[in-house]
Amino acid sequence: MIDGFAVVDAHVHVPRLATVKPAWLDWADRFSGPHPWRDAYDQAGNPVPERLDALLESEGVDRALLFCEYSPRATGIQPIEDNLPIAGHNPERFRLVANVNPHLHHPLASEVERQLDLGAVALKLHPVHAGFSPADKELYAAYRVCEERGVPVILHSGTSSFPGARARFGDPELLLDVVEDFAGVPFVLAHGGRGWWYDVAAFLAQAKENVWLDLAGLPPKKLPEYYARFDLARLAEKFVFGTDWPGVPGTARNVRALMDLGFDDDVLRGILSGNAAKLFPGVAI
Repeated sequence: MIDGFAVVDAHVHVPRLATVKPAWLDWADRFSGPHPWRDAYDQAGNPVPERLDALLESEGVDRALLFCEYSPRATGIQPIEDNLPIAGHNPERFRLVANVNPHLHHPLASEVERQLDLGAVALKLHPVHAGFSPADKELYAAYRVCEERGVPVILHSGTSSFPGARARFGDPELLLDVVEDFAGVPFVLAHGGRGWWYDVAAFLAQAKENVWLDLAGLPPKKLPEYYARFDLARLAEKFVFGTDWPGVPGTARNVRALMDLGFDDDVLRGILSGNAAKLFPGVAI
């Protein structure tokens, strides 16, 4: 909690460092700045649940959604099983997020079900790192599982700097049919259309009740610039706070930067925790 506001970080990566490519480590070190993210790891590069828990506690994080990722062409394979000890250490703070890659997992539906059965509260898809269109009909099997289970889908929306990434799959316009075909499934556009597609992502969020924008990787002070064509206070009602930890110079720093934008308390409370509580099962504080 920060200044009386509960904080849900809905976008956190805590892989074993042996499972990621060198570019991931370069990214984490570059964008974390002074934030001591490596304090959460031991000398072998494995996350230590107690250290991570204490670090996020010091940053004011009440809940954190832990991402896994199966993207061998870009960042590496970070199995969901590696996050189980963290979630088990403090089940009040940590929640799991599933991830599937249609190039690796078949049948998709059974793998989504398996990971949800491990306790995941959402499914993350990374079309840009894995190299597939989120509109591919093969993905519909995964979307149907999420519809049946009542869990949201988080999709990377925008560009990526990692070698092997395919930016064209980050275009939110690819989701036009998907969000209509699965109107009962909340879709969270991670990174809010970062790069060339801020306007498309924002328009979708305002036009479709089931579309939300995750702020991970976006410096809060630049939000008025990124979404200059929109009423920011109105659009902010669809914002979900996330940092892309460890690629952030501190969670508390980003929270305070959001506070400086002048949102009223109800909108700010929604961004920092309320919207996540609506979307993700078991995240309410």
